[in-house]
Amino acid sequence: MSSRTKLSEWRSDPRSYKAEIDFSSPGLAVMEVERLLFAGRAINSSANEVWPRLYIGDMDSAENRSELRRRNFTHVLNCAHSSRRGAEFYDGMGITYLGIEAHDSPAYDMSVNFDTAAAFIHSALRGGGKILVHCHVGVSRSATIVLAYMMLKQNMTLVEAINTVKEGRGIIPNKGFLRQLIDLHIKLYGYRS
Repeated sequence: MSSRTKLSEWRSDPRSYKAEIDFSSPGLAVMEVERLLFAGRAINSSANEVWPRLYIGDMDSAENRSELRRRNFTHVLNCAHSSRRGAEFYDGMGITYLGIEAHDSPAYDMSVNFDTAAAFIHSALRGGGKILVHCHVGVSRSATIVLAYMMLKQNMTLVEAINTVKEGRGIIPNKGFLRQLIDLHIKLYGYRS
């Protein structure tokens, strides 16, 4: 299939596009996943819906109490948790909070949070809630956690998860996080793309 045909296929329906990623070569896989991330449109406001009732946002969206109320969020997952702001910020709002103290560094092991975060998101959505997953900018840490959720709980491959999330928000996980997502993909699906 020519690159022009692949691009045409992606533009007609990004979710059905089948990127050919060689997961057996870690360095090459990261480059191919980055290429997939940069293709297409990037839509970013303070918080964007990327799956029904699942939003990725930035710190501003998570700290805007009136907007949180207006949008009826029931859960907040903070992927940049610090002692500065935590669950007490949401007291009296009916919001369930989970904080992950993650660093946006390629050396940080975000994968240790995949199962806990995916369970929190899944529980919120299964219970009819509406969840905001955020970090400082809403493109790396929070995106990585949402992609892991899509793979673990929605049975998507990494490519399917990226294409789904990209429909709602431009994301750019750092290279270390991409390697961890590739490792998760291989664990779940082997080397198939």
